Amino acid sequence: MPAQSLRTALVTGASSGIGATYADRLARRGHDLVLVARDKDRMAVIADRLRRETGVSIDVLPADLTEPADLARVETRLRDDARIGLLVNNAGASAAGGFAAPDLDALQRLINLNVTAVMRLAGAVVPRFLAEGGGTIINLASVLALAPELSPGIYAATKAFVLTFSQSLQTELGGRGLYVQAVLPAATRTEIWARSGRDVDTIEGVMDVDELVDAALVGFDRREAVTIPPLPDAAEWEVFTQARKAMAPGFRQEHPAARYR
Repeated sequence: MPAQSLRTALVTGASSGIGATYADRLARRGHDLVLVARDKDRMAVIADRLRRETGVSIDVLPADLTEPADLARVETRLRDDARIGLLVNNAGASAAGGFAAPDLDALQRLINLNVTAVMRLAGAVVPRFLAEGGGTIINLASVLALAPELSPGIYAATKAFVLTFSQSLQTELGGRGLYVQAVLPAATRTEIWARSGRDVDTIEGVMDVDELVDAALVGFDRREAVTIPPLPDAAEWEVFTQARKAMAPGFRQEHPAARYR
């Protein structure tokens, strides 16, 4: 593997599920780790096991990324620690219900985690990556970014931000050594379901978290900008992308389209 890929990885949401599995897989690839999540005790157990099994160096950084002071501490670590060459923006949450009777405070916390933290952590590390000539960010989005009809409420909208943000970063800065991968899981067997009040066993087609992360890392090794592990036919994504790009020239018009006159 290139030396760049073996720099320290900072993984958010690392105490369980997708984040813990990324920590496991990256440690087995030889990356030292910085684990970030609220649950210090669970991260300590993961860190102890991976140190024994892989020999890598692991720091545990407890933080609630919805709290400004905690988020700022993680931003500082990303700015100042030149060993970190890979950011895995995995921490995220869902919320039960739609928008007919919204709990605005709960939804603001969801945005703080799914959108604001993703943006701020990337913003903290990108200038250093560019100054160093390279770095990598993996952002966990969702297939719901492409299918808002399947999910009520704002969760799909937060993941649409993550996807568009990732694509924008790659387009703007990919030529300067930054690699940004957006990973779009479908339903995955993690604790997010119980936390949002749903029984995962009532949902069809739920992917095992190990398979999800292993597939995402295949896309990572291929340097895909967008990786959609459950999508059987990659040509469908290419058709979608080309159709989207084909509209772009039509957006530059001095007057509304004739169909609106």
